[in-house]
Amino acid sequence: MEELLKLDQQLFLFFNNLGSSPWDGFWLFITNKFASIPLYAFLLFLLYRNYGVKPTLTIMVLVAAMITCTDQLANVFKHGFQRPRPCQEDFIEQGRYIAVRCGRYGYFSAHAASSTALAIFMGFLLKRFYKYAFPLLIIWALVVSYSRIYVGVHYPGDVFTGMLIGTLIGLGFYHLFKWIYRKYFKI
Repeated sequence: MEELLKLDQQLFLFFNNLGSSPWDGFWLFITNKFASIPLYAFLLFLLYRNYGVKPTLTIMVLVAAMITCTDQLANVFKHGFQRPRPCQEDFIEQGRYIAVRCGRYGYFSAHAASSTALAIFMGFLLKRFYKYAFPLLIIWALVVSYSRIYVGVHYPGDVFTGMLIGTLIGLGFYHLFKWIYRKYFKI
């Protein structure tokens, strides 16, 4: 386990040090939870356009439950594992810490989990209507996830675990919506 943690630290320093001052503002914007509001509004429009009012409202409720699920699960893991974030470690002087704040524990990344869950869920919902929806949403989730390493608050292992858990939760909620849709909305 010690070797794995050391590798994660080395990978963090490599990916974190890819950054440079001219890009800091961009990555701070990307990692901000409010930066994706225009994307959410656009996705909501596409859902309404292709599914109608009642299914879209159902999707909104499921998204709220899904994000709550990823966030609460991340909190359970963070307090269960109590792995300090990179910005809490002494070696951060070898990297770049530019985040506005640094939480206490970081395993796993809730940002990575929730953005990946949303990308998987929405990607599957929209891919039959829009050919590039799924890959574009996955790219968005990867960018948001990497931003957590860039700003210095998560290890790559935190991000990878968050993305893996987000994928499973996103798939679960997608299948739940399919069941609800067939049962209540399909004529």
